[in-house]
Amino acid sequence: MSVLAKGVNRRIGRAMHTYDMLRDGDRVLIAVSGGVDSLVLAWLLLYWRRKAPIDYEVLAVHIDNGFGNVEHRQVAAQLDRLAVPYRVESTDFGRQALAAEDGRSTCYHCARQRRHRLFELARSEGFNKIALGHHKDDIIETFFLNLLYGGNLSTMVPKQEFFSGRLALIRPLAYLEKDEIRAIAAALAIAPVKNPCPEDRRSKRQEARRLVQSLYRLDSRAKANIFAALANIREGYLLRPAGTG
Repeated sequence: MSVLAKGVNRRIGRAMHTYDMLRDGDRVLIAVSGGVDSLVLAWLLLYWRRKAPIDYEVLAVHIDNGFGNVEHRQVAAQLDRLAVPYRVESTDFGRQALAAEDGRSTCYHCARQRRHRLFELARSEGFNKIALGHHKDDIIETFFLNLLYGGNLSTMVPKQEFFSGRLALIRPLAYLEKDEIRAIAAALAIAPVKNPCPEDRRSKRQEARRLVQSLYRLDSRAKANIFAALANIREGYLLRPAGTG
């Protein structure tokens, strides 16, 4: 029995094709946090390479934020078992973020530092793609996070280019739901590595997650409709001052 159900496999392929995520000769950094999403992504891109009509290189990167001393070894052990090539980057980003006092959240500082390090690695070592494990639920939650706390209508997108196209962020799991990724992880015996951050479970993202979960309970169609709405924007029905459009 295949680890990937036909429908799941088809939606991964559709996301990759729709957003032109991978091309022959790509060099792809996979950002692996230790959660099941990024670990499944690391396995998936290695698995996909074996059957794809193109060839590309993958390297998983785990950025150790410096909160603990064992979590990075647990992540490395799982990547070893999945036969995914990897490296661990040791940092003190976590302590820096906790010490910041500029009104922004710890998560903001950590995420910003991690992304900067990933960009630097890609630039210095010739990688043209960075793969992230975000999925449909993350995309919806980010929309509500930006709406509620950022005052704007935006979300993370399946593919985003930088530096005139020399680097792109890709999210091959964009069309999958969290429960589907958990099912793949279970089939592969992937276990999440606990986030050692002391602010875990107290972030604005957690608040946005609780809100959208309450919406899903109101109507079983809510998730599908919200996700569809993110690609069905009626700009003429948004607030625009006279003379700006």
